Amino acid sequence: MADKKYKFHDGKRGAALTIRVTPRARRNEVVEVLSDLTVKIRLTAPPVEGKANKALLKFLSEVLDTPTSKIEIVAGEKGRDKIVSILDAESEEVHKKLLENLA
Repeated sequence: MADKKYKFHDGKRGAALTIRVTPRARRNEVVEVLSDLTVKIRLTAPPVEGKANKALLKFLSEVLDTPTSKIEIVAGEKGRDKIVSILDAESEEVHKKLLENLA
């Protein structure tokens, strides 16, 4: 994934972003935005039986003030690097809210 560069962009129905998840952390938090615009997030949930994915969706829902039903993991469900789609959202607003919640 090192040679791929993802950016926030407006899609047909919303915004998409890349996320790198660190499970089993002490607390849920947005850690940083990497140079390739990947958002690094720590989660308390373990990476078993989809618990970390569910925790990610719930956490993003709270941070972005968006219903969980409008947030979807579109790639990387079994890995640490994921692509997440936020329906009916603009990339600038998503980026702003993430920056406001940096640890």
